[in-house]
Amino acid sequence: MRLFTVDSFTSVPFKGNPAAVCVLDHPLSEEEYKDIAQEMNLSETAFVYKDDGIYQLRWFTPTSEIDLCGHATLATAKILFEKFNVTNDVLEFNTRSGILKVKRAWNLLEMNFPLGRTVADNQHDKLLEEFLNEKPIAVHTSGDWCLIEIESSDSVRDLIPNFNLLLEHRKKKFIVTAKSSDKAFDFMSRVFVPDFGINEDPVTGSAHCYLAHYWSEKLSKNNLVGYQASKRGGLIACEVIGNERVLLRGDCVIMSELLIEWD
Repeated sequence: MRLFTVDSFTSVPFKGNPAAVCVLDHPLSEEEYKDIAQEMNLSETAFVYKDDGIYQLRWFTPTSEIDLCGHATLATAKILFEKFNVTNDVLEFNTRSGILKVKRAWNLLEMNFPLGRTVADNQHDKLLEEFLNEKPIAVHTSGDWCLIEIESSDSVRDLIPNFNLLLEHRKKKFIVTAKSSDKAFDFMSRVFVPDFGINEDPVTGSAHCYLAHYWSEKLSKNNLVGYQASKRGGLIACEVIGNERVLLRGDCVIMSELLIEWD
């Protein structure tokens, strides 16, 4: 077992979204996965191992396993390419969300993920209005996800979240987004997931599966740049392609390899 920390969706240390990556020789027990993720206490810990030549990849928050995680997948690919000297140009991971591919793309890594589609939710939502302190332009949902567009990217940046309100809501994962006033980006967002032990996720690849589709339709363009305006901040380049897929591109910085004395 080797255990690393990686800052994803950034080219400089201490920005983007930190993930732990645990490279295993064999699978662990369910309790061991949960214990390690809780010990790392990052938004996600990725666990990867080979089974019959195929990489198996799982993601855990400090409280539970999740179905899809972008930044920890990017971090895992970075570790395999640079610390394990994998020579393939494309990595394939078997996950709870199917086969996910990550390839080298110039000086970035490119993930091929399922496109996230949402539907308009037109019911009046007093709780969300109280959370935002304004009436949203639109609310779209898909499963546990709730995507909320508001008027100003400044309001996205300045929002002071009341997580107790979100814990009362019927949805569990919240994206607040707006068209960017900064011409370097197409849209800005923030992501809140308090029900999964993550009050605010710094940079969220899985959320951009939904954001890419939403803003692609709204702005009538397939190539977009999103900025997640958390305290750490992070940049994700998105490209909506055919077959209900989206390409998410970003960089990573390997921060540390931990010395394990308890294995």
